[in-house]
Amino acid sequence: MSQPTTFDPYALLTGARLGVLATIKADGRPQLSPVTPFYDRDAGVLYVSMTEGRAKTANLRRDPRAALEVTSADGWSWATAEGGVTLTGPGTDPDGPEVQALVDYYRSAAGEHPDWAEYRAVMVADRRVLMAMRVERVYGERVG
Repeated sequence: MSQPTTFDPYALLTGARLGVLATIKADGRPQLSPVTPFYDRDAGVLYVSMTEGRAKTANLRRDPRAALEVTSADGWSWATAEGGVTLTGPGTDPDGPEVQALVDYYRSAAGEHPDWAEYRAVMVADRRVLMAMRVERVYGERVG
């Protein structure tokens, strides 16, 4: 007789490349945004690249708490991570520390970029910001 497999919400977070980020609006209501997360399980930090001036970025600058939910491809499993957030950027110097943080994030999430100079220039032009969430709580379940 086979044993049932144990659901691991951390594994679902680690493998997810699409999620929904919840931040808190000034009036206390949630604001939801689809994002491409990268979870560094060893460090316990979840990263998202975002643009300065967007609602999620403004919300996090005012109230640095967030939650991120991901689901399995079949939709029958979900995991949510919650935690405090720090934002790095936007950078004005392609070789500055703010842009380097985005380069490090990209390398961890996707590997080597074919043109790092172009990537760095786009990060500055797009006013990209790196969100780092220190994951304080994870929960979820398999429902199917």
